[in-house]
Amino acid sequence: MTRKLFGTDGVRGTANTYPMTAEMALKLGAAAGRHFRRDGSNGHRVVIGKDTRLSGYMIETALTAGLTSTGMNVLLLGPVPTPAVGYLTRSMRADLGIMISASHNAHQDNGIKFFGPDGFKLSDADEEAIEKITEGEIAPAQPANIGRAKRIDDAGGRYVEYAKTTLIRGTQLNGLRIVLDCANGAAHRVAPQLLWELGADVIPIGTSPNGLNINLDCGSTHPRTCAAKVLETGADLGITLDGDADRVILIDERGQIADGDQIMALFARRWAEADRLRDGVLVATVMSNLGLENFLQGHGLRMERTAVGDRHVVERMRQGGWNLGGEQSGHIVMTDYATTGDGMIAALQFLAAMVETDRPASMLTRSFEPVPQMLKNLRYAPGVDLLSKVEVQTAIEDAKSRLNGRGRLLIRKSGTEPLVRVMAECDDESLLNDVVNGIIAEMEAVA
Repeated sequence: MTRKLFGTDGVRGTANTYPMTAEMALKLGAAAGRHFRRDGSNGHRVVIGKDTRLSGYMIETALTAGLTSTGMNVLLLGPVPTPAVGYLTRSMRADLGIMISASHNAHQDNGIKFFGPDGFKLSDADEEAIEKITEGEIAPAQPANIGRAKRIDDAGGRYVEYAKTTLIRGTQLNGLRIVLDCANGAAHRVAPQLLWELGADVIPIGTSPNGLNINLDCGSTHPRTCAAKVLETGADLGITLDGDADRVILIDERGQIADGDQIMALFARRWAEADRLRDGVLVATVMSNLGLENFLQGHGLRMERTAVGDRHVVERMRQGGWNLGGEQSGHIVMTDYATTGDGMIAALQFLAAMVETDRPASMLTRSFEPVPQMLKNLRYAPGVDLLSKVEVQTAIEDAKSRLNGRGRLLIRKSGTEPLVRVMAECDDESLLNDVVNGIIAEMEAVA
């Protein structure tokens, strides 16, 4: 079937416009409840987490109404990271987990992500089944079987305690001065608490959410804010999360930014040396830098590339039985510890490497020299298909011809925003600029 609601990572859109309306959230909740409440008993439960967007109150309430109307019992976690929802879905024996978040997007957007009882994001088949149910009449539960809802006060604490267990017993961060940017998002309480309890000297920023400032000039999409604070305070490391804390970008003590590719390179090498990297494989997306792939090959390791989206990374990891993957944007997936990208657990693993090697962050965040890469985004109006325009197609074919044997070109529509992304890699930076800017110019001319 053609999917209208679900994109690359759940359902997402601008709050109070389709599909991010209270009406649609209620229907999605009821449809998910009907799909997962298979035996008619009243023992089924759902955990719901959210980030700090103002619209989260509206969507949380609507989802709860829809779920309870079909007999599901709802456990409200409040603001917690997306990976905490994946963990708690499984830990609390829930039939379904839901995270209300639009991740790194601005406050006006929101989204609904679903997790199955195993803590992993839903399969395409489950998403399609839920979407199909929303298109018809959804049978409600009998009055005596309507579900209940209650708040869980210790959800964040449960996640913090679990995150600590991912470190070797006895690992402490004493003496480390860390700037932590929580993007005014879902981790604004749990992340500082986690690092402080492990002994770090924490300098928190982006921890004053007001419903409208999530990801605003802070977090992983604006790492310069954290970098400036690292230099100002003389910190050993900067950690920048996004709005739902499933991705991380690191800043070394010199203020230099390390993206997900550099983090994955470090982990892959260390895990391979410890005989922990299954089959010597790292799963990454088509956006990861060619320098990362060359680095892995130089260490006798292999990269498996997937489509963009941590969900695609996780699916490929599960298919191959591999345990490390991620994205350049900072989703680091370690299935030994988590069912989805987890910014804080990835940061903990990096800090553990600093402690174990007694090396500064700058010696661990530059495993390879990236091939020059340029990425530009162009926003388009609803209903406009820029990539179908003859002029744009001609520009793309010309760019491919010019890059042949010298680099690579990737053009795709974002799965979460109305953007076309143009990315190219090439050792010749002049050619790189010409190719990317030429395609963007053609798209702007016909937009």
